[in-house]
Amino acid sequence: MENHHVTKLEISLSALKHNYHYLKNKTKPGTKTLAVVKAFAYGLEPVNIAKTLEKEGVDYFGVAYADEGIKLRENGIKTPILVLHAQVSNYDLLIKHNLEPNIYSLYTLKQFIAFAKENHLEDYPIHLKFNSGLNRLGFNIDEVEELIQLVQHNKNIKIVSAFSHIAASEDLNEKEFTEKQISTFNSIITVLRSKLKHHFVVHMSNTSGVINYPNAHFDMVRLGIGLYGFGNDTEETAKLKNVASLKSVISQIRTVKKGDSISYNMAFTAQKEEKIAIIPIGHADGFSRPLGCGNGYVTIHGQKAYTSGNICMDMILVNVTNIDCKEGDEVVIFNNQQTVEEFATICHTISYEILTAISQRIKKTFI
Repeated sequence: MENHHVTKLEISLSALKHNYHYLKNKTKPGTKTLAVVKAFAYGLEPVNIAKTLEKEGVDYFGVAYADEGIKLRENGIKTPILVLHAQVSNYDLLIKHNLEPNIYSLYTLKQFIAFAKENHLEDYPIHLKFNSGLNRLGFNIDEVEELIQLVQHNKNIKIVSAFSHIAASEDLNEKEFTEKQISTFNSIITVLRSKLKHHFVVHMSNTSGVINYPNAHFDMVRLGIGLYGFGNDTEETAKLKNVASLKSVISQIRTVKKGDSISYNMAFTAQKEEKIAIIPIGHADGFSRPLGCGNGYVTIHGQKAYTSGNICMDMILVNVTNIDCKEGDEVVIFNNQQTVEEFATICHTISYEILTAISQRIKKTFI
């Protein structure tokens, strides 16, 4: 069904391509790239983004769950897809759609081996995740020997990559911890390479790892938030291009008198006569409640219009007393990385959450 929502997210594919090549060029020639398009490509739109990156030569896509990979396959994506949080209950879907599971524990390894044997699979590609300090998913170092015994001569599966994840790649104050992670992962890879005779790809770096830790680039890097315009500091972000612009329109302008309350729970009372514009975007669309009551703003005709009262589910109210505007005029929620970062700071969160919170009911357009 066609989306008629007047609030829209404009996605710049040229900016996406710029960011991809900027980050790829930070790696040595021959280093593979995995583009992370999980969570609707960080709140944007995964299919067109994946199609664009596929044409640019990306080597792998990364998704969180099987359904995300299935959507890409159903829309014609041929590039290998790593399912980063593959679930045992979905192994049949992975096989059906040629998706490659992340195997992250002895339990999931034994389950997939049994599944592969039962379904007469041969050399089915799997990826092994190792815990080097993040303490999330992954085999621990003391499980490596048992892991090797399970996979060493198994003909049903084939290890195509071994990887880990840096806990604080963006924070150079944690460099000692990160270097310890890299060292731990290196020791695991050394053991694996000594026991497994076939080649497999090694990867550890996310966007900030690409920027800060060239010694952790290995054979492949995983590009996530950087693709969408955000580096690990203001200097790096300035070298990336803005991909997403969120825009709306003014639905109504009303005049409120001194003493009138505005929005839910009378969170704001006018101290003088003011003009208030109502915009069709709310917390159900990702405009978070902490941005209400004058903390957040939108831009109308180049001027900031600060929120007035509490954020509603489907609407926000902004003060336009000193802005020359009318109903139907364009409203910019954000159209640069700096505003997203500012919103994230106000909400005590990170840019990732601001982007991924954008509702799927918001219309997506590509420029």
